[in-house]
Amino acid sequence: MFGVGLPEMITIALVAVLVFGPDRLPDLARQAGRMARQLRTFAHAARDELRTELGPEYADLQLRDLDPRVIVRKHIMEAMNEEDDVEQSKRRQRPLHEGEAPPFDLDAT
Repeated sequence: MFGVGLPEMITIALVAVLVFGPDRLPDLARQAGRMARQLRTFAHAARDELRTELGPEYADLQLRDLDPRVIVRKHIMEAMNEEDDVEQSKRRQRPLHEGEAPPFDLDAT
């Protein structure tokens, strides 16, 4: 979680004990836990309000779906799949017989 390992956690705990003292530390931990619960409640309320405002077609909306990195990755994957489909359809076309003219579309030129 957050790239913090056991040595870093021990260092943070040691610094917290030295800075705040052992008698204030449990109270500060309770306050931090209460703040984390409140932030989680606010985030869930914002997500639920956004879902109701957008309507039923966005009922399965997740906040991570609004992350620009996720959006770009999704569109890149769709484009790559489309290219694969085009390549496969090109391979499925039959070769021209000798003397046969290739297909020509006047609207495309």
